[in-house]
Amino acid sequence: MPVADHDPRVFFAAERTLLAWLRTGLTLMAFGFVIARFGLFLELLSLQEPGGRSAGPAWISAALGIAFVLAGALACLVATVQHRRFVAGLPQVDLPKSYSGAFGAAFGFFIGMAGLVLALYLGISES
Repeated sequence: MPVADHDPRVFFAAERTLLAWLRTGLTLMAFGFVIARFGLFLELLSLQEPGGRSAGPAWISAALGIAFVLAGALACLVATVQHRRFVAGLPQVDLPKSYSGAFGAAFGFFIGMAGLVLALYLGISES
């Protein structure tokens, strides 16, 4: 099936790609939070046992968790910027008539910034 020069499916594919990257970023941030708090959980568990030994340095899980949160935040921010650049380069014919990219961009930046704040919080609370 030949595809015309102006194909609105390209725009919708870009929207799905942005959503996929945002989901991936959110998943990385959630996984990073769990990893960062897992070291604290192990430490508390070892303190409850009489004569229990330490589970190891908690900073390792904190650092790894913060790295995952930062990776997720970066994925959201970069995906949002790339999406905005791509949509700006599309012909007006390919965009839906009532389209406003403000919400998608604002949401992507919000998720990315929330991830950066979460990484900062985890870094402060572990020190």
